[in-house]
Amino acid sequence: MSQEYTGITEQAPDAGLAHRVPELGALQLLLAVARLGSLGAAARSLGITQPAASSRIRSMERQLGLALVDRSPRGSRLTDSGALVTDWARPIVEAAEQFDAGASALRDRRDSRLRVAASMTIAEYLLPRWLIALRAERPDTAVSLLAGNSTVVAERLLGGEADLGFVEGRTVPAGLDSAVIAHDRLIVVTAPGHPWARRRKPLAAGELAVTPLILREEGSGTRQVLDAALGGLARPLIELSSTTAVKSAAVGGAGPSVLSELAVGEELAARRLVEIPLEGAELARELRAVWPTGHRPVGPARDLLSLTRSG
Repeated sequence: MSQEYTGITEQAPDAGLAHRVPELGALQLLLAVARLGSLGAAARSLGITQPAASSRIRSMERQLGLALVDRSPRGSRLTDSGALVTDWARPIVEAAEQFDAGASALRDRRDSRLRVAASMTIAEYLLPRWLIALRAERPDTAVSLLAGNSTVVAERLLGGEADLGFVEGRTVPAGLDSAVIAHDRLIVVTAPGHPWARRRKPLAAGELAVTPLILREEGSGTRQVLDAALGGLARPLIELSSTTAVKSAAVGGAGPSVLSELAVGEELAARRLVEIPLEGAELARELRAVWPTGHRPVGPARDLLSLTRSG
């Protein structure tokens, strides 16, 4: 059958994203229909009535201008368009779950709590999934999160302001014990329009060392690893305090940068950034959990450490 839905008037091109993208509850319902094969079963799984579920599906179909679900006495089946929309909806719902876990970690401070300090790359790209898993095991534990560079993480731990930390620097700060929980690689990236993007040969480490780059601030693990690998760096082109800010500047064409491979996967896939092959320097690094020497993690901190090691 045709996948066009004629019950909607096309919206103006400048309509806000919130008016063009279905709300989260509707996407959750569509995923439940795909999983359970029945609108009634999907409604029950979400704790709503079947008429409310039908209304929500119709509203989403009008909003998108697409038929998403074929209804029959034998159950509900996704249309071809509905199957595609379901595939697109799944990472949105998963991202919302990560957002909820992260927001809860920042918001909740109770007696039963875990205080985590993490360097920026780990806080942005690895910690959310660990916190979701920890919440499943310890639903009554409130987690507070401080994101900062590796130097700040060490200061918080040694000052008794955090129970467990995560760093990405080249060495373990004095006064801390550690365990390797992941490996990462730094890569050279530029916007597609940068001259380096048209190179036929790998970039030499010496040329990278003398080139002004968009960099994180001093004290960040990324900068420590890069400085040590190249034996020194040129004066930064721009110095910024977060991975996201550095990435945005690079995408905008401000200049080349060196970033964690974890942080730029989406931009590389979409060709908003281009990886520049490098020779003459090793930019692999270990990501570590850290805690004050002699104070092995216990309770929620021990459980979180165990989750990081289990993947």
